[in-house]
Amino acid sequence: MSTQPGRVPFGALALDYPLSIGVFDTYPEAQRAVDALSDAGFPVQNCLIVGTDLRQLERVTGRLTWGRVLMGGALSGLWLGLFVGVIFSLFTTSTSVFAQVVSTMLFGAVFGAVWAAIGYAATRGQRDFTSVSRIVPSKFEILTEHKVAQQARELLAKAGIATGRPAWAAPTTDAQAGPAPFDPPAPVA
Repeated sequence: MSTQPGRVPFGALALDYPLSIGVFDTYPEAQRAVDALSDAGFPVQNCLIVGTDLRQLERVTGRLTWGRVLMGGALSGLWLGLFVGVIFSLFTTSTSVFAQVVSTMLFGAVFGAVWAAIGYAATRGQRDFTSVSRIVPSKFEILTEHKVAQQARELLAKAGIATGRPAWAAPTTDAQAGPAPFDPPAPVA
């Protein structure tokens, strides 16, 4: 797959030669910055909010036992059997639609329990807990087309929105630096 140099491949979200115009600690802060740009008439269709410094959070929700595995599999299969039974009942001329739906539900429950048991047995007790996972960003960076990046920075500065600097950005020279960063006072001995 060949891509153009400088093009960030986000499919329909792609930007040509994107530059960072700010890094924010929360999504609402990044959203507020883009909203300020929009209010100032900036072409916000050239912006992309990117969640960076990703972390995976996994909340352990309980202990996994054979009983829970079989019950969960049976319930899941029961729902699938209900769905299949209702679909079948739409296309059959059988007089006993109720019996057909109940039989597919029972078959689904047995199938679900067996399938869950096979899956749990394959883990050999290496994961005896249930959990819910989520990937969350720690920072939100706004990227924009290189052609309008400086204009965006100026509009954000005029709106009084502190943009921070991306962690990967190279240090600037004194002529480019602008205001000095805050250095806390040294502790008194």
